[in-house]
Amino acid sequence: YLNLLRIRLPVGGVVSILHRVTGVLLVVSLPFSLLLLQQSLASVEGYERVTALLHTLPVRILLFVLLVMLAHHFLAGVRHLLLDLDIGISRNGGKLSAWLVLAAVATVVVITAGCLFP
Repeated sequence: YLNLLRIRLPVGGVVSILHRVTGVLLVVSLPFSLLLLQQSLASVEGYERVTALLHTLPVRILLFVLLVMLAHHFLAGVRHLLLDLDIGISRNGGKLSAWLVLAAVATVVVITAGCLFP
């Protein structure tokens, strides 16, 4: 029997899986983002409704999560591109680049939280 809770992935595997998950979630959120953009561009009243919606706490939290997912997906994607170019392909290089991605995402989390939740 396979106990999934006992499997310990290396940090590179965790970053890779999170890259895939964030990609799927960003694609799922795209229609809603485009709908808000379309409504904000349709009229002045639509723009004011979208602006008022973006100032509510639940939407700010959702926006925060989306921005963190976008940052992780982008940075992990750059890491994967560098690995495809044989940069950081060694075991230590892969581990270091994965930790650097997580550290950069943590920095983005702090900056984004400071901007969205003053």
